Amino acid sequence: MSKAELARLAGVSPITIDRVERGEDCRMETKRKVLLALGFSLSEKQKVFQD
Repeated sequence: MSKAELARLAGVSPITIDRVERGEDCRMETKRKVLLALGFSLSEKQKVFQD
């Protein structure tokens, strides 16, 4: 999946996806959107995010 496609599915900007990939801080709501767009449940957060 491309960054642009992930951004579209998550309802965030591609720049936000870049920031998430770099490990920069983002809102919990943004993390939730990315997780769900990737097909993960909220309980699987540790598979995508380190915090």
